[in-house]
Amino acid sequence: MPKDEVRVSPDDRGYYFGDGVYEVFRIYGGKLYEKAAHMRRLEHSAREVRLPLPCPLAEIDDILERLTAESRLAEGTLYMQITRGEAVRSHPFPAGAASVLMAYCSEVVRPKLTMETGISAVTHEDIRWLRCDLKTLNLLPNVLAKQTAQDHGVQEVVLHRSGTVTECSASNVMIISDGVLRTHPANHLILHGITRAVVLELARGLGIQVREEAFGLDELREAEEVFITGTTVEVTPIVRIDGQPIGSGEPGIVTRRLQTAFEATFR
Repeated sequence: MPKDEVRVSPDDRGYYFGDGVYEVFRIYGGKLYEKAAHMRRLEHSAREVRLPLPCPLAEIDDILERLTAESRLAEGTLYMQITRGEAVRSHPFPAGAASVLMAYCSEVVRPKLTMETGISAVTHEDIRWLRCDLKTLNLLPNVLAKQTAQDHGVQEVVLHRSGTVTECSASNVMIISDGVLRTHPANHLILHGITRAVVLELARGLGIQVREEAFGLDELREAEEVFITGTTVEVTPIVRIDGQPIGSGEPGIVTRRLQTAFEATFR
């Protein structure tokens, strides 16, 4: 339906509690990229917060396919969210509330310039809750982190918990140290990024040693290469952190190899 005809109740729990989950799918060539992986993560997030799906997963799949086709976008994103639905404001789960699904497509171009030149970042304490593996609507800490980046005139924030690097405000982070790719393990402290998983598989296929293990701020700053992965950023190099260059201050060789390999997955 036209966007100006959409009506969502002010009593929707997604509005006043952030009581819901979401996914962002990339569209390449008019198709949803890594759809099955996104759907598995959606189901996991909903199950863990005890949120009933409004219909079977297969029906949600059909809805998203129809929406993608009718959007006629060659490149873009599909945003979808499911909330616990409309109910009088009260913290416990409401009896009889019907879950609400909302989704739309947007035209989004690939970030070719930043992927070519790299971006700058600052570090900041990770103040989020302890279930970052769930893709919920509670994103205020991420909003504050992104604003911190803007306040410093950079594009991203690398988050850490007492010096242990976790991820970024809206992406996963990886480093190359002594030729080894390292990234925080996929536990409750980070979102299990779909692009993250694809890149790790590509790296192993290229013969790059991969270690999913925690590392600290010193290792981050002393890394040969640093890059982020995500649905909209793909594989983007970080060339400066806290005002200091990473390696040579230019995107590294391993990052370039992974960019090429990643593009091949949808070309």
